[in-house]
Amino acid sequence: MRSISMLKNELMQYADASHAVILQHFFKTGSGNYGEGDIFLGIRVPQIRKIAKKYYNDISLDHCLILLCSSIHEERFAALVLMVNIFDKGNACVRNQVFDHYCTHFQWINNWDLVDTSAPKIIGVYLEDKPKDQLYSWAMSAHLWTRRISIIATHAFIRKYCFEDTLAISELLLNDTHDLIHKAVGWMLREVGKRDQIVLENFLKTRYLSMPRIMLRYSIERFSKKNRFHYLKGLV
Repeated sequence: MRSISMLKNELMQYADASHAVILQHFFKTGSGNYGEGDIFLGIRVPQIRKIAKKYYNDISLDHCLILLCSSIHEERFAALVLMVNIFDKGNACVRNQVFDHYCTHFQWINNWDLVDTSAPKIIGVYLEDKPKDQLYSWAMSAHLWTRRISIIATHAFIRKYCFEDTLAISELLLNDTHDLIHKAVGWMLREVGKRDQIVLENFLKTRYLSMPRIMLRYSIERFSKKNRFHYLKGLV
C-alpha cells in the first residue's frame, strides 16, 4: 500500500526550482502579500493531479489531513485533490466527515487555487440540499480565504441552475476590499450569466455603477462587445 511519504517523494521528483520562483511570485508569497511565506516546489498542477490519482485507494482521510497541514503548497494541493475524491466516492457518513474536517482546516486552504479546486466540490456539493447559513457567516469573516470559500462554493449550486445564494453572497461581498474577492464574485456572476443572462443583468443593473471595476469586468466577460461597452461606460 502506498503511503504519504511515498507520495511526497514522488512529488519531489518533479520539483523545479526555477518554476518554483515563478510560482512564488505568481501566488504573492512575498512579505505582506496574501501568500506570504508559502513554499513551492515548482510542480505543475497536471502532474500533482496525476500523482495524487495514483493514491486514491491508499490514502485515508486522516492521512490527507496530515498532508493538508504541510508547509509545502503542492502537498496541500495534493491533499485537497485526495479529499475531493474521498468525498465524491463516500457515503453520507464519509461526506459528513470530509466536510467537517475541511471546515476546521481553513487556515491551510490558504490560496486561491486551493480554494477553487476544492470548495465547490466539497462545501458546495455537501450543502446543495442543506441550509446555507454557514456560507453567509463565512462571507462576513475577516479571513480572506474563508470569504473566498463562501462565494466559490456556490459554483456547485450554479451548475444546478440555483442562483439565489450566489447572488445574495455576491451582494454581501460587493464592498469587499480585496481584489481576490472581487475576482471570485465576478467569476461566479459570470457563471450565472452563462446560464441565464437575464438573471445576471437584473442583478447588475442596480449595482454595476458601484461594483469594484474588476468584479464588473469579470462578470460581463461573455456579454457582447456592445453590451460590455455600455456597462463599462455606465450607459445601461
